Amino acid sequence: MKAPHSTFIAVVMCLTLLSFSASAQEASKQRTDPNTPIEALSNADTFRVERDRSPIPRDYVQQPPLVPHSIRDYRITQNFNKCMDCHSWSKYQAAGATKVSITHFKDREGTELGNISPRRYFCTACHVPQTETRPLVENTFKRAEGLRR
Repeated sequence: MKAPHSTFIAVVMCLTLLSFSASAQEASKQRTDPNTPIEALSNADTFRVERDRSPIPRDYVQQPPLVPHSIRDYRITQNFNKCMDCHSWSKYQAAGATKVSITHFKDREGTELGNISPRRYFCTACHVPQTETRPLVENTFKRAEGLRR
């Protein structure tokens, strides 16, 4: 009598795991697709993108700068990077934007390249828009001492 019951439970658990796996794979695919707008990666009611503002202070050493403006509908593909319309070395002054760091023009071995390194090309892998929201969990985080004013 126990064997059929155990088999039924095992089948239900396997189907449940397969269902979660499929939805997780779809979410992962969407997160890694460079054509997916940043706002589509989260429920629209979850956060509100801040209005354009001056650069946001960093909270820890080596923190990638936060994006102080909306990047709605910005596209970053293999052949085009909307961020470079303002942040490239040739356009940043006219746009009043921060120029791309020299570190983005080096490969893994530190060799300087003539263009942005492919591993640094997809800006939103590290740089994200800032939003004012409550922490997801209570914490005692404090800015790095060297960054305090």
